[in-house]
Amino acid sequence: MEHMTLLIGIVIATALVFDFTNGFHDTANAMATTISTGALKPKTAVAMSAVLNLVGAFLSVEVAKTISGGIIDESAGIKPEMIFAALVGAIVWNMLTWLAGLPSSSSHALFGGLIGATLVAVGRHGVHGDAVVMKVLIPALAAPIVAGLASALATRLSYRLDRKADPEATAKGYRAGQIASAGLVSLAHGTNDAQKTMGVITLALITGGVVAPHSDPPLWVIVSAGAAIALGTYIGGWRIIRTMGKGLTDIQPQQGFAAQTGAAATILASSHLGFALSTTQVCSGSVMGAGLGRTGAVVRWSTAGRMVAAWALTLPAAGLVAAGAALLTDQGTWGVVTVAVAGLAICAAIRTAARRKPITHANVNDAPEPAAEPQGAVTAAIAAVIPPPAGTVPAAPAAPVATAAPAGPTAPSTATA
Repeated sequence: MEHMTLLIGIVIATALVFDFTNGFHDTANAMATTISTGALKPKTAVAMSAVLNLVGAFLSVEVAKTISGGIIDESAGIKPEMIFAALVGAIVWNMLTWLAGLPSSSSHALFGGLIGATLVAVGRHGVHGDAVVMKVLIPALAAPIVAGLASALATRLSYRLDRKADPEATAKGYRAGQIASAGLVSLAHGTNDAQKTMGVITLALITGGVVAPHSDPPLWVIVSAGAAIALGTYIGGWRIIRTMGKGLTDIQPQQGFAAQTGAAATILASSHLGFALSTTQVCSGSVMGAGLGRTGAVVRWSTAGRMVAAWALTLPAAGLVAAGAALLTDQGTWGVVTVAVAGLAICAAIRTAARRKPITHANVNDAPEPAAEPQGAVTAAIAAVIPPPAGTVPAAPAAPVATAAPAGPTAPSTATA
């Protein structure tokens, strides 16, 4: 085995930076609904999430092996420069969507970066297309739908079971349940997302000859990846927390509990199967499902539409950035330096733009109420298929009824067309 080179050290450091951005970008997955309903104070919520993300990083390595040897052919001539380009593409996209407050997929940004850089560096034979379809694209389409349906049905069931209970006591109980379910989502997030960085670092070590092909991540890789994502989580991605907690729909404790429990079950199951799932898409789908599941709630489809558009753009956009970076890094040392300087400049500019309108733990729940949106075809269809349980919300006030004129031969008609 060869000794670790300076370039591999730079790739590892860049991977940990990506892991850090993944942490603050995806904190909303676990804690947005818990914060928005008041179950936990913002700083307490992100601190708890950070600890559990670190613990989750030690629970499995199946997803890491999918990254290091499943999607990319590690024997196809992959170089550390290519992995560096892939990480720069993923980091830049993460920062752009963080600035916009859009919960896009850090996982798909990483996959897009790896695929784009590999296609440029070694060609199509370097990408396992069947693995991309089976372990990335199909789960990306199915997981948010499955989690959303489970969350909608769980929300309906929760309100039906509690229709005769005291609302204040019920809300208090569900807030306690939210804390437990949020902890489970954080644990699941560490189990799934921290492993992706472990996989990238392991891939870099394999390409540099530091470890043997098909190796599991070394212990120091697991520790460093878990610590990086935990630190990023503690920083708190307050912009995306605001979007997830307030921008999609108005979340009540019952909905928050249902959304988080459904999301955690989906993520943990996928981690066990080795699916490199997007926890962002799962949790966003669960929140939308919880909005559809509560009678009278309205999902803000304009926000949801922007979010889904970001999901669709993430993989190709990160891939294009990484492909351009790979073209430069393939030119030698000056290309690597150019990509590094450009990436730092872009991230610094995004950070400067974010400081003009800061969102912190102190004002994350102070978002102005968005304009009311019509119910929409999807919400109406769900309501038609699953009738609302009785007694969950007050009945809408009756429309004023025109008073009939006294009966008589000269009374005018009050009927309207």
